[in-house]
Amino acid sequence: MYRFLLSRQWVILTLLAAVLVPTMIELGFWQFHRHERRVAQNALIADNIAAAPVPVEELTAPGHTVPRADYWRRVTATGTFDTAHEVVVRRRTSSEDRVGVHVLTPLVLRDGKVVLVNRGWVPAAADQHAFPAVPPAPKGEVTVTGRLKADETTGASGIKDLKGLPDRQVMLISSRQQAELIGREVLGGYLEQIAPAAANGTPEQIAEPDHDSIGAHMAYAVQWWLFAAGVPVGWVILVRREKHDRQAGQASDAPGSPQDDTEPVEAVPSP
Repeated sequence: MYRFLLSRQWVILTLLAAVLVPTMIELGFWQFHRHERRVAQNALIADNIAAAPVPVEELTAPGHTVPRADYWRRVTATGTFDTAHEVVVRRRTSSEDRVGVHVLTPLVLRDGKVVLVNRGWVPAAADQHAFPAVPPAPKGEVTVTGRLKADETTGASGIKDLKGLPDRQVMLISSRQQAELIGREVLGGYLEQIAPAAANGTPEQIAEPDHDSIGAHMAYAVQWWLFAAGVPVGWVILVRREKHDRQAGQASDAPGSPQDDTEPVEAVPSP
């Protein structure tokens, strides 16, 4: 009855279904794990932003790699801005998706160490080889509050660390690179400044990271699992249809079937 399943067409179809089912299940779990990571990241951001600020040197030190658990922690740093070693970070976007630069200014702490402060976004110069117009940092001693971030790398950000850039322009925020340029000990990571507010709103300070949306990963996971369940159901439906069609064909070809009992009609000669 089911010998047709051994035909080449049905063997290929069955093997294809056998491959699709585990593949779709795995894709569903991939999307599910992405959903879990997004939920965990949202919780981390919310908790760290809500936590009371602590002195930056409690969480990082020269050569330190900021762990993910400390990302977006609010920290404070008191010192004097070193505008002589200020650089801009190329190809960064504003809250309105305008391409410009981030202003990275070293803050010299009271003990002589340095922490990098991302003061925010400004438009790039018309000539990309020129240093853009950057509002001056506050003079004298200042206390900065910011969100702690880890040094940027090509692997984590996907941004290429291009060489041969114009003077005082960089592609990545790296405490190690800036330590070589400044000639001082630089704390690992950097701060996204949130206070004090910039005069006249420029530089445009970095917006708080989104920690409300969770994306559609869970919906995609369920979709893949429904597809995986639908494959064997569809296979069974096709098998039953094929069986029915073959049975109907055999019945119509069997002796004594209605078309076999029909007597031939003699042709009537024309008058």
